[in-house]
Amino acid sequence: MRRREPERRRRRERGRPRLPLRRSLLGRLLIVSVLVASCAVAATAWLAVQTTSGAIRQEQGQDLSSDAKIYNTLLGYAATHPRWEDVEDTARELARTSQRRIVLTTEDRRPLFDSAGASSVAPLPAQASAVVDPLSVDTVLVPDAMTAGSDRIDPRAVGPFLLPANERTELRAITEKQVACLNSVGVAADVVDGPSGRPRIEFVRGDTDRDLEFKCVAQNSGATLTEKKALDELNTLADACLKRQGHKGATLNLDLSWDRGYGQITAAEKQPAEKQSAEKYPSEKYPAEKKAAAVERGDDRAIASCVGSARREQLTDHVAAPALLFIDGTGAVSVPGFDLSPSNTARIVGVTALVLALTVGVSVIAGARLVRPLHALTGAAQRMRDGLDSAPVPVGPDNEIGRLAAAFNDMAVHRARLEEQRKVMVSDVAHELRTPLSNIRGWLEAAQDGLADPDPAFVSSLLEEAVQLQHIIDDLQDLGAADVGALRLHPEPVYADELLGQVAAAYQGPAETAGVTLSVATPKPGPPGPTLYADPVRLRQAVSNLVSNAVRHTPSGGRVTLRSYRTGPGHGDEVALEVSDTGAGIPADDIPHVFDRFWRAEKSRNRSTGGSGLGLAIVLKLAEAQGGTASVVSTEGKGSVFTLRLPPAPAEAPADATAAEAAAGPDGPDPINMTL
Repeated sequence: MRRREPERRRRRERGRPRLPLRRSLLGRLLIVSVLVASCAVAATAWLAVQTTSGAIRQEQGQDLSSDAKIYNTLLGYAATHPRWEDVEDTARELARTSQRRIVLTTEDRRPLFDSAGASSVAPLPAQASAVVDPLSVDTVLVPDAMTAGSDRIDPRAVGPFLLPANERTELRAITEKQVACLNSVGVAADVVDGPSGRPRIEFVRGDTDRDLEFKCVAQNSGATLTEKKALDELNTLADACLKRQGHKGATLNLDLSWDRGYGQITAAEKQPAEKQSAEKYPSEKYPAEKKAAAVERGDDRAIASCVGSARREQLTDHVAAPALLFIDGTGAVSVPGFDLSPSNTARIVGVTALVLALTVGVSVIAGARLVRPLHALTGAAQRMRDGLDSAPVPVGPDNEIGRLAAAFNDMAVHRARLEEQRKVMVSDVAHELRTPLSNIRGWLEAAQDGLADPDPAFVSSLLEEAVQLQHIIDDLQDLGAADVGALRLHPEPVYADELLGQVAAAYQGPAETAGVTLSVATPKPGPPGPTLYADPVRLRQAVSNLVSNAVRHTPSGGRVTLRSYRTGPGHGDEVALEVSDTGAGIPADDIPHVFDRFWRAEKSRNRSTGGSGLGLAIVLKLAEAQGGTASVVSTEGKGSVFTLRLPPAPAEAPADATAAEAAAGPDGPDPINMTL
């Protein structure tokens, strides 16, 4: 049996490259899962879009309408109040009716109002829902029709144009007379108050008789004292703006139109001069009068801009400062439920069935491809369990299952090899036990038949065979205990040189008989040799086996040397016990087998040249049981070197490591340097 074969196989497994994900079983399962999940997600998303799009649009419309109402109401408050001090009642009513949280802050985010109360700790969003500024209306939330032209000033912001009660009463009396006149001639009209309190006529139908209308409204009420004062102030601000831009001044009318001698232009009629000129004069070449008209239209654009700036300057002290508006849901408003019509229900059921069928189909195909080689492995394992010869399992692609099949085939081959080795070992054990038993039986039968006398030589021969039989049994018992981890050990600190000296002394007689020089190489006098941590009895047994083999295989005149040394941190920091000889050596092909059980270089089983074949196997097991290793280096014709490497003794171990050392006295044993 090749002892190093499992280790080599493990090294080959570690050296194999990692399987790419795209070729692995995991990768394939992931791909299948992604495909199935993609189909399910796509189908679910399509159904969600088709079923909920209408509900989402409806909810968005409701939210936008609610936001616009809140914004417009607060905008009207800001246009008619110079400060936000009394906005709480208005904002709280909006929050109650809309079921939304409403927060107003200054532009630097100082709180003005929070419908959730002062105790609310909910953070405000990074961006406000809108900016409430009557001088710059958000045209997204409030249509352009509700603003005074394109200057984005809220029409409710009238400021100094707000009429007092007496002027309103006077103007309303005049307007009511005009409406009564129109009604008397069959023209339907009514009186409507403007933001400033000035009444105006609103016609119910647009198709009126112009002559009758002119007859009834000929008495046109002019500007009141309040309006004249405010208009003069506005005119002064606009003229100052025009003067700064290098334009002539303009006379503003009550409706904010102006007179420049070529017609009346209102703020609502502002357009770029180039566009007006292109509409009126399509030709690309302008005569002098056309260029003059273009210049006048450029002046109108400047007047419109200055009028807008003047209005903002005039209204600044009459409207509330710009405020940030935050609108958030409170959870009271829920998304409308889904209306699953029969068509939607049928669509959901159909798509669900399709996805289910696709999932089942793909899973069946993938599962069949994955399970097929597993069935083959299961059948081979069952045949192996029944003791039948199992043919190699087909090895598929290089993936997890393919590698499993290859590992199973290797296991089957290894099992067959172990079974063969077991049979050989049983045969070897039977042979080793049969020989001494046969000798004992033969001598006893001879004595029983009177062919041999039970003299001392007879008893000595029987004792020698019994000792040999006991030795084989003890070796087998030690190997069995080591195999199952039941070998009892009593480790303690041991001086390596002292142990080698004890073994050398024990084999002094056999070495002299064989004509072999046995020596323990020790360093020069100085510090004691290395100390190792092991069971002294078992370690002495292992070294004795090595020395016995070395003496047996070294010819007369040869030399066997025992040596100990510390390998050092760079080589594992171990204590090495070395037994070298100058014998015949071991062929290179036999070196991997020297520690196998019942293996002997001499195949004839001649006891004069070899023992039972268990000695070196026991050496290896004893070394491994104590955390060490056993190795051999040999050159055919020059000798062999067997080395045991064991862990050193801990630093805190007592110095009196062995009983022999204690018996040597307080000064410790003398350095050993003997030749036997």
